[in-house]
Amino acid sequence: MTAAWVAFLTDYGLADGYVAACHGVIARIAPAARVIDVTHEVPAQDVRHGAVVLADTLPYLPPSVLLAVVDPEVGTQRRAVAVVAGEHVLVGPDNGLLPWAADAAGGAARAVELTAPEFRLDTGATTFDGRDVFAPAAAHLAAGADLSVLGPPVDVATLVRLPDPWLRVRPETIEAEVHVVDRFGNVALAAGAAELTAADLDEHARLRVTVGERSSYLPLAASYAAVPEGDPVLLVDSAGRLALAVNRGSAAAELGLRPGDRVTISS
Repeated sequence: MTAAWVAFLTDYGLADGYVAACHGVIARIAPAARVIDVTHEVPAQDVRHGAVVLADTLPYLPPSVLLAVVDPEVGTQRRAVAVVAGEHVLVGPDNGLLPWAADAAGGAARAVELTAPEFRLDTGATTFDGRDVFAPAAAHLAAGADLSVLGPPVDVATLVRLPDPWLRVRPETIEAEVHVVDRFGNVALAAGAAELTAADLDEHARLRVTVGERSSYLPLAASYAAVPEGDPVLLVDSAGRLALAVNRGSAAAELGLRPGDRVTISS
């Protein structure tokens, strides 16, 4: 993977120098590598949100080393890993952040624990593994290092996985967990076009949406602007998920929804 792309995702934000420090480490080790900043605005310590963004973005990336750091357990005994999946190598903490992206690439094929000291920075710090462990490993891989030199093999079946989002499909009813909320307040559910078809709901012009004790009928449309500004709409989003949105507004704020909440869609 010499001179490969490195795709970089974190919850570091841009107010501090954390992202720049990691960029600098990559540039020193693999100056020919090109970096795609996926995002550095994952909500702080929100592993699930980072996992969703990484999995949704991966299919559109070139063959890459994916450097992903959302790491609330930094400095503990959680493993640091590199995982081969399809044309990609995913580098990051073994806390559930990587497996959904590996699935999107066809599944994890090999993995190692990042323990080899010669592929780390010896700074003495225990709170910035993005700079000292993950960025060096990603850079060495991008520069052509073999995965095996970074540390001992890991059984991919032992990689930490996040719980699958809750979903139940019955005739003319979908019950689904809120999978992710984006910065616009669009609420994507753990269901998509396939579940609409399976529930025989895909031909309905309007569907009943129930959140707690509150129900309303929303149009099933192809775009946000299919309804007047400020009105809610139900659609299949760019990731293929069934989503609740408000044209030029926030469905999350209007409906009081956040990831993990349950929503019922019915006829």
